[in-house]
Amino acid sequence: MTSSAIRKVYEGVAERRQMFRMFDRHAQRPDRFEDDAGALYRGEWFEIGRSEHDYMLEILPPLWMRGEMFAMREFLIGSITSVFFALSIDGQLRYFHGLCDLSDPASPGRLRDAIVERESRPVRAMTRAERIEHIWSSTHDDYRGYADERFARAERGQRIVMLCASWQSRDFRLLDGLTAAEISAKLPVHLRYLPQQQAA
Repeated sequence: MTSSAIRKVYEGVAERRQMFRMFDRHAQRPDRFEDDAGALYRGEWFEIGRSEHDYMLEILPPLWMRGEMFAMREFLIGSITSVFFALSIDGQLRYFHGLCDLSDPASPGRLRDAIVERESRPVRAMTRAERIEHIWSSTHDDYRGYADERFARAERGQRIVMLCASWQSRDFRLLDGLTAAEISAKLPVHLRYLPQQQAA
């Protein structure tokens, strides 16, 4: 299981279909209804467009609205729900979705501050962790999953993605074990050559 650290999980602006898909990026996990998966979701965030932000505001009355953010009334898991942000960053209004644990009242404010700090960096770059999360978020469900009995016992349940060495050679590999070259091959061309940002 991944940590609950605040983390960007998609590079770029997610369109509506991708946004809905990423609301529950971990839907395929083993033991979905038997484990406490709060740590998988808590702190995940990505950018969306204005129309997606406004659409979500109009679906249901929000649980609450505070300045530049509002929370969804429906909870994903436990006390974790979607919080949407309209934030001015470098003079431009941008929109974001994040998952916050509302059992901690300071959670939405911390997430907002982390988004502003991350998106205010002068040079566009990605950490290794952000590259890995982008791959997971953008890979179709048929080409990603969780390690099963084909993997060593210690690796079971970890995230896997399909790699294609050629049309005849396809194999699933542990997502966290991908080499730099494999990560580059899985990223879209416009993200492959972004500088490597050191993790904070």
